[in-house]
Amino acid sequence: MTGLLSLEDAQARLLALAPLMPAETIPTEQALGRYMCENIHAVRTQPPADLSAMDGYAINGPGPWQRVGESRAGAPFGGTLILGQCVRISTGAHVPAGADRVLLQENAVVAGDHISAAELPPPQRHIRPRGFDFGRGDLLLTSGTRLNPASIALTIAAGRSTIEVVRLPRIAILDTGDELAVNPAECDSHQIPASNGAMLAAMFASLGFDALRIGPIRDDRTALAAAFHEADSADLLITSGGASVGEHDMVQSALQDWGAQIAFWKVAIKPGKPLIVATRGAQLVIGLPGNPVSCFVTAFLFALPALRAAMGAKTPLPSSQSMRAGEALPPVGKRREFLRAVSQGNEVRLAGSQDSSALRSLVEADCLIDRPAGSPALAAGEPVTVFPLHIS
Repeated sequence: MTGLLSLEDAQARLLALAPLMPAETIPTEQALGRYMCENIHAVRTQPPADLSAMDGYAINGPGPWQRVGESRAGAPFGGTLILGQCVRISTGAHVPAGADRVLLQENAVVAGDHISAAELPPPQRHIRPRGFDFGRGDLLLTSGTRLNPASIALTIAAGRSTIEVVRLPRIAILDTGDELAVNPAECDSHQIPASNGAMLAAMFASLGFDALRIGPIRDDRTALAAAFHEADSADLLITSGGASVGEHDMVQSALQDWGAQIAFWKVAIKPGKPLIVATRGAQLVIGLPGNPVSCFVTAFLFALPALRAAMGAKTPLPSSQSMRAGEALPPVGKRREFLRAVSQGNEVRLAGSQDSSALRSLVEADCLIDRPAGSPALAAGEPVTVFPLHIS
């Protein structure tokens, strides 16, 4: 437990400890961002009948035609067309029995109820056939899918007004540190504003969470243990600060006082080495570093994946891609480095200071360059692995 774990080893251990939440059934309209824990099969056919794809005339035969009625969305024509007949039709309306194509209104020559064609469409043109999108019983979405606006629309179109999803975990966020000021407008020279909790809450809100905020709590073992009891009902407790080895870093010992078991500590990455992962019964605790950028990077690489896993995600880890370095990069030491960077096209450049407390460069960054431990200096134009900073 005292050695530094690799990123992959630490992530694997963390995800193995993430508690999977039970299922709940909610209205489909309220399921944005939630992960499904059932497969969705269509209980209806879409479209339920042949529909017109355009405004114009549903026709039978080569023409000319006698107009005998109208079919509009929600009010279909009830009869059957015979040779030489047509009906006025609107987009989305039922194509009547006997019609073999739709004549565009701009290609129709209209003389009262007598219609002829300036240009005759081929058979079945401008008709959306019944079931071309999906049919009753078709598998449309699989368990573990995260619902976005399009998949919500598809689920409702499939005839489902409710859906079974994974319950959102209950999250508590705890700020620690004697130096933290609650009010950023009233911050003495020996203090800094307590920004990490707000940052983490904003990150987790992108997944749909309304986290319980606790603190900031001073660097006192008894005060911390008491604060942890406020999170007794949380599924996941995320702390920031106090995770290192200094004389006043009390989080690890206070967690043990609270009854938590330390699963592992310290990861071979920069920024973000002092990461704590612990369990307390079914609860998962992730102790993040106090430096703002270290806190953000470890939340991106560990806390967000743990939350996605608890929500039922099939692929909880962040995705990477290959880009080209837009500038030379220095060699890397013994710890794997994640550099704040800005992408443009297929190139990526460093974003300002890489100090673990520098927030301005984090704001500028839209990705992290992944530099393995011991990597030699890299020339501009060479490939690098990049993690886009997609929080959701």
